[in-house]
Amino acid sequence: MHESENAAPRTAGHDLPPTPELETFMTRGWAASPPPTDLRVPAAALTAARRARLSARFPGERLVVPAGVLSVRSNDCDHRFRPHSAYAWLTGLTGADQAGHALVLEPDGPHGHEAVLHLRPRSPRTGSGFYRDRRHGEFWVGRRPEPAEVESLTGIRCTPLGTEAPLPPGRGATTDSELAAVLSELRLVKDAWEIDELQRAVDHTTTGFEDVVRALPRALAHPRGERWIEGVFDLRARAEGNGTGYETIAAAGAHACVLHWTRNDGPLDPRDLLLLDAGVETDGLYTADITRTLPLSGRFSPVQRQVYDLVLAAQEAGIAALKPGARFRDFHRAAMRVIAEGLADWGVLKSREGDLHRRYTLCSSGHMLGLDVHDCAQARAKVYLDGVLEEGQVLTVEPGLYLQPDDETLPRELRGIGVRIEDDLVITAEGARLMSDALPRTAAAIEEWMGAMAEG
Repeated sequence: MHESENAAPRTAGHDLPPTPELETFMTRGWAASPPPTDLRVPAAALTAARRARLSARFPGERLVVPAGVLSVRSNDCDHRFRPHSAYAWLTGLTGADQAGHALVLEPDGPHGHEAVLHLRPRSPRTGSGFYRDRRHGEFWVGRRPEPAEVESLTGIRCTPLGTEAPLPPGRGATTDSELAAVLSELRLVKDAWEIDELQRAVDHTTTGFEDVVRALPRALAHPRGERWIEGVFDLRARAEGNGTGYETIAAAGAHACVLHWTRNDGPLDPRDLLLLDAGVETDGLYTADITRTLPLSGRFSPVQRQVYDLVLAAQEAGIAALKPGARFRDFHRAAMRVIAEGLADWGVLKSREGDLHRRYTLCSSGHMLGLDVHDCAQARAKVYLDGVLEEGQVLTVEPGLYLQPDDETLPRELRGIGVRIEDDLVITAEGARLMSDALPRTAAAIEEWMGAMAEG
């Protein structure tokens, strides 16, 4: 298999080339190396059934699901690698050492498909790669498991990935829209293990939000307080999981009116609100996605509370609309009815009818959640966006109001206020369970919580 140009072996640079004597010396005297102690595939018992479901959709066709390749961040430094979500779901393999690997489902007559993992073997001690290759060499990035070791962990037949042998042609998950759609649709309903993993992500995220509130005094004192907030949360994410599931949004004041404010380079003013949108990604690569809008002084001003309470009422209306058999878009429509009515009551809109409220809401009120923060995004609209909710689906409900600082349709006191409240829920037989209920949602509860955190 050929990786991209960016994934070519990377050696030397400013290093001196090895002498023949050193090359010979480096190939001698190495003891047997045990497999890495952190090898584990928690989802191994579930992946065969997942592959069988995929196999049934494409009888007789070869399917190629790559893990992805390394991508250059700058010169000879790569971004931290995370396997493609479909590859992780089908194999249970989630580590950074999966770069360049691929799962191939080979047609197997009446048996559907045979799964074969094409993996890069360990760096042999017979050449210089193990100590010279900065991208894949064992002395640079750590010991990779041998294909036989991965086979015993996953139950999937493994074969070494040659540097010259390309993978056999077939439908590719990153190039074939139908295959990508099916892989997304198969992941729409989560099994019990996945829901537990998502709950773990939510619980760690809750702890990260608590860390942030405790850190507010130091953040307020720093000229780039948003960056301090980001760092505090990201520390928790790396300590408890794989990292953040997406770039943390730490948006103070009018920055909260920018939906994906990830620059996080502004100061914090105690008169403003902080919109924190962040999620821990577990080692299994499942992410939470939670937003809270917090008064940096610890108390909402009357106008801040007015905006906050309207968004909260919209979120509660959206959550109430969640149940098996409801249309996916129902919860968004329910939330937006509340927003439109509130804006009309304030005199911002002349009528609660129509869609002019979208000037102040900008986007939808939620999405599926799982291995990707915007999970299953390649699914066909008739199955997802225009489909119905099913027990076991996990999603966010996140209405917001983004009252731009330069919007002259707004009273001056409302301009520059951005509020979003986002929670993670799993659809149950009775309706929906709030997975993130450990974090307060009402304005009064937030003020009490922030006060308790400050005292602690």
